[in-house]
Amino acid sequence: MKVLISIDERLVRRIDRAARDRGLTRSAYLADLAARDLGVAKGSGATRRARGALRRLDRLFGQLPPADATGSIRAQRDAR
Repeated sequence: MKVLISIDERLVRRIDRAARDRGLTRSAYLADLAARDLGVAKGSGATRRARGALRRLDRLFGQLPPADATGSIRAQRDAR
């Protein structure tokens, strides 16, 4: 969908620079900003494949015995 909006010229130059630095078009940059601001942006875990991978990692880590992180760090430090 195309929309017509009015934006200050200096702000448009800053938007264009930021978009160019990210390798995006002005439209893509503004759409990304709007999606993030409205809470509809999708992160790396949004795809079915990513969610499946995260579930598999959770199961894998769930099989590990509980560890004492502080003790492990001290043991590694003392082994030097």
